[in-house]
Amino acid sequence: MIDRRQALGGIAAMFGASLYAPLARAATAAAAKGGGIPVISEGPPSTQVFTPAQRALMSALSDRVIPTTDTPGAVAAGVPEYIEKLLADWSTPEDRVPIIAGLDAVAARAQADYKKAGNQLTPAQYDALLTLAMDDKFPGGAAFFGPFRQMVIAGYYTSEIGITQEREYLPVPGSYDGAFPYSNVNKVYSS
Repeated sequence: MIDRRQALGGIAAMFGASLYAPLARAATAAAAKGGGIPVISEGPPSTQVFTPAQRALMSALSDRVIPTTDTPGAVAAGVPEYIEKLLADWSTPEDRVPIIAGLDAVAARAQADYKKAGNQLTPAQYDALLTLAMDDKFPGGAAFFGPFRQMVIAGYYTSEIGITQEREYLPVPGSYDGAFPYSNVNKVYSS
């Protein structure tokens, strides 16, 4: 079975040189460690990174990046907790600045545009705010969106849910079937 460390190494390869620094540190440690205890282990973060309002907004935004469909989404996979732990244990205070500032900017924009707190919006409103951030339409938007998206993807696809329910694990080497019917392909295979 693939573990979180192996999956984190795959995530690092996927993002390459543009990998967010805390993810790069964790991936490097995962590669150096080899086996044993997961690099980003379970349990509470070493320090509190987010305020309760920021934590709630992080959960809501994470849910929009990978929502629940026929498989559980980012919140069910524990991505918001993963992000806080990653930032607490693998980032410098400077690494946290664009994330904290971005959450605050999204919350301010939610208040300005919708007259609601950042964690009380509709899915369409969250999508609009994430699009504005991605397109750098408010201060610090792009500096927030890129690392945030990377952390959500890394957290999800290195979680048990991401590895076992979203994707289907097939150990390599597996059997080859050149006549496998395309109609039987249900999930993306990972190894």
